Amino acid sequence: MTSDQASSPETCALVLQGGGALGSYQAGVLEAMTEAGQSPDWVAGVSIGAINAALIAGNPPGRRIERMRAFWSRVTSGIPFQAWWPSDEARAAFSSWSAAWGTLVGAPGFFSPRIPPRALYPSDAPGPISYYDTAPLRETLLELVDFDLINQKRVRLSVGAVDVATGNLKVFDNVADGPIGPEHVMASGALPPGFSPVKVGDAFYWDGGLVSNTPLQFVLDEATADEIAVVQVDLFPARGPLPETLAATVEREKDIRYSSRTRLNTEDQLELQRTKSAFRRLARKLPPELADDPDVKYLAERARESAVSILQLIYRRKAYESGSKDYEFSRATMLDHWTAGLDDARLALADPGWIGRRQRRGVWFHDPLGGQPARQTLRRRAAT
Repeated sequence: MTSDQASSPETCALVLQGGGALGSYQAGVLEAMTEAGQSPDWVAGVSIGAINAALIAGNPPGRRIERMRAFWSRVTSGIPFQAWWPSDEARAAFSSWSAAWGTLVGAPGFFSPRIPPRALYPSDAPGPISYYDTAPLRETLLELVDFDLINQKRVRLSVGAVDVATGNLKVFDNVADGPIGPEHVMASGALPPGFSPVKVGDAFYWDGGLVSNTPLQFVLDEATADEIAVVQVDLFPARGPLPETLAATVEREKDIRYSSRTRLNTEDQLELQRTKSAFRRLARKLPPELADDPDVKYLAERARESAVSILQLIYRRKAYESGSKDYEFSRATMLDHWTAGLDDARLALADPGWIGRRQRRGVWFHDPLGGQPARQTLRRRAAT
């Protein structure tokens, strides 16, 4: 690592995948980053990741964990107790009941069922086009997020949504697009048919996870810093075993659908970096008279060398969880998710490969947990 590299600023980007009730895992990651003195310069999210991102960008560093706890305590206050018997079977039964209860009554401060229920309307009758009302979320965001602070652009905020009319992904960005309000965050999490599309300007938007549940590609495409450290927090694993039951099939399908090809995107970036390196080598071999050629200049600008380090954290399911894990809003499960994120991130942030990332150029992918939760990794390291 050169002295220039050591003294130059590094942009820290936190990339948050959508995943409903699993999102408290991301809150645990934020707590570990705060402990380590790492504050993101840029937060990008989709769906629940967009809500968490707004809580981060819309609060000063010293209040972020407090506000995150306030949000997650509120939305899980409907079921504050837990399974009475400490076994996976009892916990699985409790989680199934909790998910069913949330489906019936909603989540406080987040969404509530429409009255009369939309299911009672004839399918072709006019009326609300969702089962739930997200007006409570707007009030919660206005209370817990300082949108004036977001629009001061001290922290860059990017949230992904889908234009209902065109089917195209739109990333609302406080730097590139102008002011961000609660409607932009709500649009990112408006997953149909549970939630209605949200109007932003003249268009209506649904949950960005319908097209891309992870805004990693946007961050990598838009990044201009010479050095960027990306902490990517995924809530659905792309890899998993062949399911053996119908319930496991439902869960595995959801994991695949919402994992958003994270590793494929990373491999694409590695290939792009190799292409840029090849052009830089070729450019050095060109005769001097081609230096001012417009095509050479164009490619040289886009082949600019930078350092990108991506730290991958992926939530791994608990034994008691099922396909309802993203809408099981009990207090006990929320705390489990939060603790898992805290444990995983503490270990990953202390990994020597991540600590020494600034010694490298190009694109580097770090997965210090090897796709396993922190406790399993610690046991494996202790055994060796």
